[in-house]
Amino acid sequence: MVSSKKDGRLIKKYPNRRLYDTRTSSYITLSDVKELVLAQEEFQVVDAKSSEDLTRSILMQIILEEESAGMPIFSVNVLAQIIRFYGNAMQGLMGTYLEKNIQGFMDMQTKLQKQSEALMSSNKGLVNQEAWTQFMAGQAPMMQNLMSSYLDQSQKVFLQMEEQMQANTRNVMSSFVFPRGDERPASKSKND
Repeated sequence: MVSSKKDGRLIKKYPNRRLYDTRTSSYITLSDVKELVLAQEEFQVVDAKSSEDLTRSILMQIILEEESAGMPIFSVNVLAQIIRFYGNAMQGLMGTYLEKNIQGFMDMQTKLQKQSEALMSSNKGLVNQEAWTQFMAGQAPMMQNLMSSYLDQSQKVFLQMEEQMQANTRNVMSSFVFPRGDERPASKSKND
């Protein structure tokens, strides 16, 4: 989503909180930015004075509006769990884990969409009752396979995270020198 100014659309945020789209030379709203996201357009939002990248902040605002507006994606419990990861040793891994899981879910959704498009194209855009019944009958096993694939991918990501944590722990712990159980710490002499 974030792109360099050369590749994508540059949106400037002014102190009055207005967003200016440099491609269309016009002011836009948060809803317009949401439409760019839905259209999968590359863009970057920067502070008009400091050129600080504000893209994440704007995307978080859109998520906040969506979560407040209708049917939220995140339950209170999920939001609380996410908050607990901030400052936690797992914080760095959590972002990767969520990103990989969302990508796996999107892949599953794309497969389902392609299958339904194939059904529509074979019937010139019309779905007869028999074709629809066959399609729906195949959905349960297909969804089961897609979910299985998604869960396998999720498990692999989790195992990779666990391996990375173990490697990080080994690296940190190897820098410490621990006395063996049968050794006593050297006593300090009066001259030390």
